[in-house]
Amino acid sequence: MVAMAGAVAVSLAVVPPRAQAIGCLSGAAAGAVAGHVAGHHGVIGAIGGCVVGHHLAVKKKREAQARKLITDYDIAPAGSARQAKDAAGIEALARKKVDVAVQWEAARRPAAGSAMGNP
Repeated sequence: MVAMAGAVAVSLAVVPPRAQAIGCLSGAAAGAVAGHVAGHHGVIGAIGGCVVGHHLAVKKKREAQARKLITDYDIAPAGSARQAKDAAGIEALARKKVDVAVQWEAARRPAAGSAMGNP
């Protein structure tokens, strides 16, 4: 049984992951081990690990994308089409609740009192 699990793990490591499976294979491997140790529930652990691993990988990818867009926005000429495109991308990521993009948008908003002309 252990030899079979090892063979499956090695074969999964050799096969290149597809774009949809980003984070799934590593999460599934960790989840399978944890599930097996926690009462011989390796399959359930693998499924849960795949879901969590994919979620974390997508989150990491979106944060990296937001950081790149913010950097591009900062170096683009003020008022340029490039800067507007980068701002639109950051706003789209902020709507997806990407922390870096949400913080960037919050920093750009004017203070509530100054927008109405209050001293």
